Amino acid sequence: MTTTTVDIGTLIDRTPGLHGGVPHISGKGVTVRRIVSWYKRGLAAEEIGDRIGNITLAEVYAALAYYHANVAEIEADIAHQAAEDQRLEKLDRSSTRSMA
Repeated sequence: MTTTTVDIGTLIDRTPGLHGGVPHISGKGVTVRRIVSWYKRGLAAEEIGDRIGNITLAEVYAALAYYHANVAEIEADIAHQAAEDQRLEKLDRSSTRSMA
């Protein structure tokens, strides 16, 4: 039986131009923000991995470890995304009203 050793430092990456350069699972594009959002809603790491489907449990835990080591950064990213979602929702509502 062969085993593969994984350097956990390679599991999280930042890619300019992908999701605004925020931390994500290397090679997958799943943001740490997305994993943390589900974790904060009470999902277990295994459930998060099952929902996404193309990431390993180690990658989920790497994202959670990154969050706990960089709480302020990820919380700011979550807040920024929430504000952007609200802005886009307002734009959508106003454009829908103007078409009516």
